[in-house]
Amino acid sequence: MLRNLAKVYGGYRPSAPLRALSTQPAVDSGFVDTEWENALPYDKIPGPGVMKMLMMFAPGGRYYNATLPELQRRLRQDYGDLVRLPGVFGRADNIMSFSPDDFEKVFRTEGTWPVRRAIDTFVYYRRNVRQDVFKGLGGLVTEQGENWQFFRSIVNPVMLQPKTVKMYVDKLDEVSRDFTKIMKNLRDEKNEMPADFNQWLNRWALETMGVMALDTRLGILEKNKSDEAEHIVKCIREFFQLTYELDVLPSVWMYYKTPKFVRLMRTLDELTAMIMAKVDEALVRLESSPNAESTGQSVLEKLLKVNRDVAIIMAFDMLLAGIDTTASGTIGVLHSLAMNPDKQTKLREELRTILPTKDTPLTPDKMHHLPYLRACIKEGLRLAPPTAGNARAAGKNLVLQGYRVPKGTDIAIASMILQQDDRFFQRAKEFVPERWLKGEKCPSGDEAHPFVFLPFGFGPRTCIGRRLAMLEMEVIIARITREFEYRWNYDELRIRGSLINIPENELKFEMNEVQN
Repeated sequence: MLRNLAKVYGGYRPSAPLRALSTQPAVDSGFVDTEWENALPYDKIPGPGVMKMLMMFAPGGRYYNATLPELQRRLRQDYGDLVRLPGVFGRADNIMSFSPDDFEKVFRTEGTWPVRRAIDTFVYYRRNVRQDVFKGLGGLVTEQGENWQFFRSIVNPVMLQPKTVKMYVDKLDEVSRDFTKIMKNLRDEKNEMPADFNQWLNRWALETMGVMALDTRLGILEKNKSDEAEHIVKCIREFFQLTYELDVLPSVWMYYKTPKFVRLMRTLDELTAMIMAKVDEALVRLESSPNAESTGQSVLEKLLKVNRDVAIIMAFDMLLAGIDTTASGTIGVLHSLAMNPDKQTKLREELRTILPTKDTPLTPDKMHHLPYLRACIKEGLRLAPPTAGNARAAGKNLVLQGYRVPKGTDIAIASMILQQDDRFFQRAKEFVPERWLKGEKCPSGDEAHPFVFLPFGFGPRTCIGRRLAMLEMEVIIARITREFEYRWNYDELRIRGSLINIPENELKFEMNEVQN
């Protein structure tokens, strides 16, 4: 089987047009993998033994200090398109796949209650350290099975309704217009943004998330809130980095509370205090002056009417999870447009059709007429995704690439590095938004395997905030592109990957105001 991998994955060309993706598993509960009887045993999957793996992650080892995307590349080079990483220090084994056919099989057989292993340190914090705040409810990130389904059934009707998204267009546009005014004043004599522009983009993301999660302006963009804003952003960045080091890389924290574990618990305490203060302020405001029944109610207000505890945890998770991810995605798109001025000009011309002046407000109706904007975002997320992939526990006994993978085995879906591989996308390293537009003569997205690029996941456990995240990026990129002509004058954008991919460079974009 392994000898045939080069033939199988040398270039994917479906015989029929790209099929539409259902968000459901599309498999019945009696699924049996017909290849199981003749497949190779699980323990024959290529991969390092326990001691070799620990040595390679130790100082001086091949995987030491590697970012998650770089770790995936090296594992693939060393072991092929299916790798078994043995469980150590209380963890289960992990299978890493670099095959879109595997991705499809895993997603299609995950069942109605998909299992995505939670961040163990985060679960520990909520259940053991701060049960007084979270009251046994882990939220969508940490819960599994019926508990996850209970939580999801409450938030789905609110978070995934298009009308919920539409009500935020004018509010997010207001934040974005404020942000572009701030950007003008941040520029230096060369019209370049400051070295810490990444910090400002995170502040923009936090301000927009305050609007969506709490229906309030947090004031994070104001100068007198700089210290508070920087501290929240710093703690969130530290949270993602420490959880990567404790939950992805080998760690003994389950047996011995290491200094990094203690630091993570302290960071989570600080985040909990700051975020819950914002949530409590919103609760007091909403409960003292409740709105009449209308479609204009915020996410928090709608959830409060169903389950107060769920509403509080959802607001908390939106503020925690929606900052670095959205800012990272936005940076990737802006960088691609800065490096491709012809595409940027084409996008600006589209924007002028709905924004004839820079002060023209965005509306839900106008947002329907921006196909090239959405294509640019999709292509930017393909080239510079906020995360390195996805994960699931096998919902059934599966055969992947000729090997048995028992039900419940954790499988890492390593899609990021495939998205930039010419075997799966023509001109894969080029920024070609046209590939996502129907009727364009270009290397089409239809050429790609439909499970290579799933920026928000797939199936029942697809990202609950995907509509809101897309709206955030659409509004800010539309406003910046309508206001500025921007360039990137420095070295290649370098990405430091942990749980979230973040830029290592100083984001000194050159921003020149558009005259009309």
